[in-house]
Amino acid sequence: MNSHISSPQNQLSKKAVKVWIISEVIENVIGFIVLGVLFYLDYLFSWKEWIGWILIGVASLSVLFAVWSFIKPFLLYKTWRYAVDEEFLQLKHGALIEKNQLIPMTKIQSVATNQGPLLRRYDLYTVSVETMASTHTIPALPKETAIELRNQIAQFAKVKEVES
Repeated sequence: MNSHISSPQNQLSKKAVKVWIISEVIENVIGFIVLGVLFYLDYLFSWKEWIGWILIGVASLSVLFAVWSFIKPFLLYKTWRYAVDEEFLQLKHGALIEKNQLIPMTKIQSVATNQGPLLRRYDLYTVSVETMASTHTIPALPKETAIELRNQIAQFAKVKEVES
């Protein structure tokens, strides 16, 4: 067993930043549309004055979160690291709060690759690793890297791949 485990060094694809920014823009646009509808309804139906103040407060917070949502993808990309060896899967990530995870290969029950519409557009995949207690993901990996990583984790964890 390793007496000293080095910090993970593998990075995500640089395209991850684009995918995360597009995702954040979509979420922000939907949120601002909902806020706009609520402001319009407040104007149309002359709701109580305090509701208008609450909407102004929510709108102000939404602007702050929207600004943060354009900074966060760059920080996440800068901090996301992973590593795999015969004993452990290591994950390190976090924009403000850094999270280091060490998952023993003996605890891994399944491993899969996933791809949603935004990831498909940039030819990226997410690798999902399930243990009995939780699911861990490594987002935004190039196709070859994701498949190789999935197969390597499956081999180390002795997980049999089921063809669908």
